[in-house]
Amino acid sequence: MSDNNDAPKSQVQWFDVDADLAGQRIDNFLRTKLKGAPKTLIYRILRKGEVRVNKKRIKPDYRLQEGDLVRVPPLRLAEARQAPVASAGLAASLEAAVLYEDADLMVINKPSGLAVHGGSGISLGLIETLRQIRPQAKFLELVHRLDRDTSGCIMVAKKRSALRFLHEALRHKKVTKIYNALVDGKWSTRKTKVDAPLQKNELKSGERVVKAHPMGKESLTEFKVLQRFAGYATLVEARPVTGRTHQIRVHSQFAGHPIIGDDKYGVDDTNKFMRQFGLKRLFLHAVELRMPLPSGGRQVIKAPLGDVLQKGMSNLQQHIAERNQSAAE
Repeated sequence: MSDNNDAPKSQVQWFDVDADLAGQRIDNFLRTKLKGAPKTLIYRILRKGEVRVNKKRIKPDYRLQEGDLVRVPPLRLAEARQAPVASAGLAASLEAAVLYEDADLMVINKPSGLAVHGGSGISLGLIETLRQIRPQAKFLELVHRLDRDTSGCIMVAKKRSALRFLHEALRHKKVTKIYNALVDGKWSTRKTKVDAPLQKNELKSGERVVKAHPMGKESLTEFKVLQRFAGYATLVEARPVTGRTHQIRVHSQFAGHPIIGDDKYGVDDTNKFMRQFGLKRLFLHAVELRMPLPSGGRQVIKAPLGDVLQKGMSNLQQHIAERNQSAAE
């Protein structure tokens, strides 16, 4: 009997697990390998025992080991939609934004407005673009994340062993992340840290919002005043000791000084006022990473504040000078 279903049906697939893939969960491995397969299908074939590792059933949280042989049953998949192609401009700007690179990892000065990965209506993020412009790379994975509108240093592992090493370094607080943020008002030099538990909430719209809440996860950020702008704003250095979602943004808000340009946790009137100086984006920049290298030793990597942010501060400073001059006349 002929099969009238147009969806292509694959054959049995076999995958060898090498050292770079060892340690990865089988569900995440399958999501990478089976392009176009919905998560529901992947978990169904795992639950039914149709995926075998070394001829044995495994659970979705099984971690692959070097030398494993993975068998995937024939699957009927809709053709995966053609992934969008990164523009030549984006590809060139990302290549120019590489701050550090060796055989294990690269550190990139991520531009504001670029999501770190696709999803939730975003078809092309940083990691997808990197995979397109580095087709020879067998392995490229984000080590950590930055919010879409945050710019600056982000680590990308080029080997699974490097990813494991850097995750371990992050877990044991061996990586120091330093940010610059321009916040509303006059931040006190006495306020050197914000220690407030954070809890994630999802609104009916699906938007994710984080709040300081006693039942949240322990969260600590260290702050230092760098420059004042006559009560309008303060440039601060922020060092997150923990790594919670939106941590610096929410801790700044909790301290009474939300970040300029923050449309989720900021003050609308302040953001509107600051736009006249060219400060139209979230003023949060990952300016420095201090980290151990998988190959040995430590490295300090810096990404100075971009021209748009520097120009915005200069414009604000000029406005303050003109106001003071007018008051003195």
